[in-house]
Amino acid sequence: MRALALTAIALVLSTQAQSAETRQLSAHEHGVGALNIAVEGNEILMELEVPGADIVGFEHEAESAEDRAKIDAAIAILAKPLELFVLPAAAKCTVTGATAALIGDEDHDDHDHDGHAKDDDHDHDEHAKDDDHDHDEHAKDDDHDHDEAHKEGHDEDHADHADHGEEHHTEFHAEYGLNCAAPEAIDKIDFAYFAQFPNARELVVQMISGKGSNGFEVERDKPTLSLNGAI
Repeated sequence: MRALALTAIALVLSTQAQSAETRQLSAHEHGVGALNIAVEGNEILMELEVPGADIVGFEHEAESAEDRAKIDAAIAILAKPLELFVLPAAAKCTVTGATAALIGDEDHDDHDHDGHAKDDDHDHDEHAKDDDHDHDEHAKDDDHDHDEAHKEGHDEDHADHADHGEEHHTEFHAEYGLNCAAPEAIDKIDFAYFAQFPNARELVVQMISGKGSNGFEVERDKPTLSLNGAI
């Protein structure tokens, strides 16, 4: 999959450029996922991003052995791209790499906490430097006021983060590498994906190949995507 790194970058740029041509996918819309496809010669890179609720029916952290089993089973299914996105046999495609995982928003929250901590330290240092030029008694008063203001501001920041943390979102992310002996034979994709995951309603598909870039919307009631020479 390393050989497709440049293609992946091109795909991202293409996706941004054609956002006006296809419906904008919200940051987290239940029932709707995104599938990016890049074709370069005989190699195909696919990237899938789907809300956790679409795949396992919930987005909270695994709270039981049953929850964990559902997640593990989903990851095992997501790791088999040609069973989810069925390509014509004539294309003679094989899987060269596949990864799938469930990710949450904890990393984003941690980053925000670190950012606030750095800003607080910076503000405190600057304030301390200014106080060095004042009278000792005045400095003591300023330190007291600063401590109180800092404490109140810090408490407010933590309260904000606590409120944000209540909205827990997870999504499944998968990446696939394929090698196809005859990629020109790929005139359609059958989305068996919808049969595997009953809560999934739609995938917004972005594709880039040597013939240009295209955007599609594939829905549960119409699970076959006709490519019409897009590859």
